[in-house]
Amino acid sequence: MKRRQFLYGAAGGAAASTLAAPAIAQDRYEWTMVMPWPANAPGVGVNAVRLAEHITEMSDGRLTITPYGAGELVPPFECFDAVQSGSADCFHGTPYYWVNKSQAFHLFAGVPFGFGAVDLTGWLYFGGGYELWDEAYGAFGIKPFYVGSSGTQAGGWFRQEVNSLDDLRGLRIRYAGLGGEVMRRLGAAVVLTPPGEIFAAMQSGNVDAAEWVAPWNDMAFGLHQVASYYYLPAFHEPGPSLELSINIDRWNELPDDLKAIVRHACGSSGTESLADFQYHNVEALGPLVEEHGVQIRRFPDEVIAEIGRVSLELMQELAETDAEFGHVWESYYAHLLKAARYDQLMEGAMIEQRASVLLGQ
Repeated sequence: MKRRQFLYGAAGGAAASTLAAPAIAQDRYEWTMVMPWPANAPGVGVNAVRLAEHITEMSDGRLTITPYGAGELVPPFECFDAVQSGSADCFHGTPYYWVNKSQAFHLFAGVPFGFGAVDLTGWLYFGGGYELWDEAYGAFGIKPFYVGSSGTQAGGWFRQEVNSLDDLRGLRIRYAGLGGEVMRRLGAAVVLTPPGEIFAAMQSGNVDAAEWVAPWNDMAFGLHQVASYYYLPAFHEPGPSLELSINIDRWNELPDDLKAIVRHACGSSGTESLADFQYHNVEALGPLVEEHGVQIRRFPDEVIAEIGRVSLELMQELAETDAEFGHVWESYYAHLLKAARYDQLMEGAMIEQRASVLLGQ
């Protein structure tokens, strides 16, 4: 009996030791997250901080991510460089901020008359987009993850109405991504100020017009105080993406369970972030008009027609002159044509019918 107890105790002790050791020896990882926007900015900054908190909580503190807003560790548009070099571990951002690295990055963010948020995620998850994104960022030692979208953005804030193409010529305008290049080709003087500096640029008169996101963010940034005409929707950002992108060495160091936590937390953030933007944009539009006297406008049909012509010309030019852009564009455009037809018949028609029934329009 004693021998049995001894063997049981020895075996049990060995087993307990074997089971307990990994819990004691588990590695812990502490990451820094940088971003191009203020950490408290609605939608963008808030969801970045929330994602960091979720990963920290889900991993029981084994992977702790500390977020830093624009300029706290690195300048807003240097987040990609910081993560590539390893001076930061990951960044929350949007791919078109880093197109000085590759023009193909535009295709994972916002494209004039391109994917909306839902179609973009469909292409990423099931149409080969993620593999192309991995390939494009992998060349720089970075692993990307989709973590949400603002949904359809606004066309921007203007001090004067846009009634013709002549009204764009010479206009000093803050416009991001490929939309900025389209505006430049139409004669506007385009600048890309960091998000936190847009209000000051408008207030000082350094720019005459500016786009940022949509009603919720734009009102939070006070843009309704410096311009009265609000153009909806954006032609250039029908559903731009947000990303959590990670230094590849930091990513490869993680054990499989922590990789799974990061992967699924990013997927969850994709849903949560889009819901956050959609709900609050809907809620913010009324006060902008009813309380602040903002005047809603749409770009005239002839202006949109020329913007569309220049946009397609630009995309074709990039596809022909940039091999990487062309490689991604082939996949992107093939699904975009199908999505345009489907969305017209389904989403577009549903929106029109709903407005007719509920709004009498």
